[in-house]
Amino acid sequence: MIYLVVCGTALLVSALTLFSGFGLGTLLMPAFALFFPVEVAVAATAVVHLANNVFKAFLLGRRADWKVVAVFGVPGALAALAGAGLLDTLAGLPPLATWALAGRPREVTVVKLVIAALMLAFAVLDLVPALERVRIARRWLALGGLLSGFFGGLSGHQGALRTAFLAKLGLDAQAFVATGTVAAVIVDAARLSAYGMAFAAGSLDAVLAERGGVALVAAASAAAFAGSFAGTRLLRRVTMRSIRALVGVMLALVALALGTGLV
Repeated sequence: MIYLVVCGTALLVSALTLFSGFGLGTLLMPAFALFFPVEVAVAATAVVHLANNVFKAFLLGRRADWKVVAVFGVPGALAALAGAGLLDTLAGLPPLATWALAGRPREVTVVKLVIAALMLAFAVLDLVPALERVRIARRWLALGGLLSGFFGGLSGHQGALRTAFLAKLGLDAQAFVATGTVAAVIVDAARLSAYGMAFAAGSLDAVLAERGGVALVAAASAAAFAGSFAGTRLLRRVTMRSIRALVGVMLALVALALGTGLV
């Protein structure tokens, strides 16, 4: 069941969200969170996210706008380190409340509430049509990189903000995807290095190994590769608006489940 849920999510979402520039980490993290602690789920998702973005960069990276990558990606990498550090701090705090469902204990923790609040905020960005018409000037690119990188490090939700900034630059579809992909690779590499240091004591490896997670991460990465490759065939069939609506609804539902300790 765990492979079906996680790999199926990686395959479907990576295909549907290839050209939106966001969505894989947003929806894959909750799938991992069904089976792992939320901080481990964020780190495991980051591995799949980075591997998939490297694959997409191989397919499309030659079309990237490297000036935009530098202005957006470098601040994003620095901010990702700060976000990852905050995640590690929040994960160590005691539960705020506990309850039971069908005899199984559930916990409401600070890190779950913070990530749930972020997910709800990003759901609003995706579901309110008026926000799609917001225009962001190039001079705010560095700030956009900082915000996207910080939230990427904290919860893995960097794509919605990245899209909000890069989509307003007048790039063509392929340049938009390529530029966002390369910027995401930079942020993912930074936050993974921070997660690695945070879990240096071995807790991440132990939890993953205990539940077969290393093989699961590899399988999810392979599924994401397949989805991204298939997604290149779907560009003319899937609209940005339909993807944003799907991601927004899923974000809201998962945020409610996460914030209440259901997952």
